[in-house]
Amino acid sequence: MMVTIKDVAKLAQVSPSTVSRVISDSKQISDETKKRVRIAMEELGYYPNLIARSLITKSSQTLGLIMSRSTETAFSSPFFSEVIRGISKAVQNRQYSLLLATAENYKEEAKQCMKMIKEKRVDGVILLASRVEDDLIAQLSLDEYPFVVVGRAPSGTGIYSVNNDNIQAAYNVVRHLLNLGHREIAFLNGPQDYIFCHDRYEGYAMAFREFGLEIIQEYVIETDLQQENGYFYTKELLALTKPPTAVFTIDDMMALGAYRAIKENQLKIPDDIAVVGFNNDHFSSLVSPPLTTVRIPIYEMGINAAEMMMDLLGGKRVIPPQRILSSELIIRDSCGGKTINYC
Repeated sequence: MMVTIKDVAKLAQVSPSTVSRVISDSKQISDETKKRVRIAMEELGYYPNLIARSLITKSSQTLGLIMSRSTETAFSSPFFSEVIRGISKAVQNRQYSLLLATAENYKEEAKQCMKMIKEKRVDGVILLASRVEDDLIAQLSLDEYPFVVVGRAPSGTGIYSVNNDNIQAAYNVVRHLLNLGHREIAFLNGPQDYIFCHDRYEGYAMAFREFGLEIIQEYVIETDLQQENGYFYTKELLALTKPPTAVFTIDDMMALGAYRAIKENQLKIPDDIAVVGFNNDHFSSLVSPPLTTVRIPIYEMGINAAEMMMDLLGGKRVIPPQRILSSELIIRDSCGGKTINYC
């Protein structure tokens, strides 16, 4: 007999909505309650029932793809275009269709998602990126609707997801810069409500802790992932009394903006300042100097997410529920090998 969210709630002596919020790792739930619910989930062997709804409705042979970005922003991002390419390839191979919904903000994203579901236009949903406290994930879990997350799902849950290890990847970047002698390392990060941004900051901080160093808070900037923001905030960093000797950006597009700001200030990369990006976008090896960055298997993440979703809809058991694909630090010329000496 299939275990449901109600069975977990009964064993843990909480409401089904509380179980759902534990799955989304809500801060509104106490650690004690989270522990009790997770023990119940493990004891019962519970994973969110992602196929129950599709068994009682007619299949549309269509997957929904949801992201809280405008169409213009989404398709100008090499990351999103590449992950969508992977998803599209996988659904085509299985004779599925793909329905894409973009939104200007999170509220609109949730609205678009629930509209797709209520109109029964899709059999399952793929979410691009998850948040630290994600009400949409909580609602989908409560409704036991089929979905997969591209990115890390909230911790301690059985939510199906495909991700790379952003903590380790960011740690590798900063450790490399620290080993080159840099200590004033700026980080142009994205919004902290996104889990991948939160994780990359944790990797950044972890490297500093390992070296016994304090983070200089004015070097850490949280902003939207846009090239212009990379330019604007790098200009601000360079105007500081003590500017950083290295800039690590959350993605390669922001690194392009950083390049422009640095060159406008008549500085040389890497002689005067080092730059590292993230994602290994197609242009990263073509800029001058070629950009040191992190290669993550974006296309493969898209394929894996779509195949996982379709396997679940086909009644297959997918183990483990979270897949983590490997990343690689690609060292090019934008860091150089110059050692910076500190007294």
